[in-house]
Amino acid sequence: MDLTDAILDYRRFLKRKNYSAHTVKNTINRLKHFVVLLPVPLEQTGYEQVKQYIEGLMNRHRAPVTINCHLASIRGFFDYLNDEGLLRIANPVKRGCGVRVSHPLPRYLPEDQLERLFAVIKRPRDRAMFMLMLRCGLRVEEVARLTLGAVDLGQRRIRVESGKGRKDRIVYISNDAETELRRYLRIRCSIKSRNMFVVEKGLCRGKPLSVRGIQKRIEHYARKAKIRVSCHQLRHTMATQMLNADAALVTIQDLLGHNWIMTTQRYCKVSNVKVQRDYYQAMERIIARSEGQDAS
Repeated sequence: MDLTDAILDYRRFLKRKNYSAHTVKNTINRLKHFVVLLPVPLEQTGYEQVKQYIEGLMNRHRAPVTINCHLASIRGFFDYLNDEGLLRIANPVKRGCGVRVSHPLPRYLPEDQLERLFAVIKRPRDRAMFMLMLRCGLRVEEVARLTLGAVDLGQRRIRVESGKGRKDRIVYISNDAETELRRYLRIRCSIKSRNMFVVEKGLCRGKPLSVRGIQKRIEHYARKAKIRVSCHQLRHTMATQMLNADAALVTIQDLLGHNWIMTTQRYCKVSNVKVQRDYYQAMERIIARSEGQDAS
């Protein structure tokens, strides 16, 4: 079996399954990394080689999530080879051999840090971008891909196309987000591009702003405001604020595009305002009931 041909065939298989270009690229890169370091022919690969590969990634200080992504790519490749009859060996990536992953609580920005952040953001484009993350819960990739046609300011809503998992969803635009978007669009009109957010200066003027370009902007403003913040924290902040404002969990799930309600429920653990309010309200009722019983 020609290994290069097998990987190319697997790449075509992933494309036929309609995986995103980003997923296909990362999967193939991980496979190439694995086979280059493989000390035996592919046909002789066993669990021992997989364990050595895991240890090698750990020695390079790769994160547990990254290591598990590598293992998932390798497991899928061997499943494909077996299903196609190209290789008849047990899948060397055993179930349960992944690295244990911790699940830290989502980090959000308190109000004082939000004020400091937006106080240093002066450019209309950047204010609009980060306001969409904060008020609409958009991921950085979704902001980078956002097109003019997906935004309906009249209905005050955005159609998020091919979000995570290639799912579409509708999100809504708050008053302050609408104000920032309109302000940006007034100065953007002369730039010909279907993408909402574009490079404004230099040789790349008019080209879509990349994910990394957006991340560099938030890093720049974080340094100016002297706070720690990422694009994804703005999305976490939106979810936490909505929960504290008594929005239903299923509503937040739909707006964020979560597959599982359990993912959204993580915000309940950091939504201290709501927990605190519910606690004191319940305690007041308990104490009042207890005092009423004592009086009788």
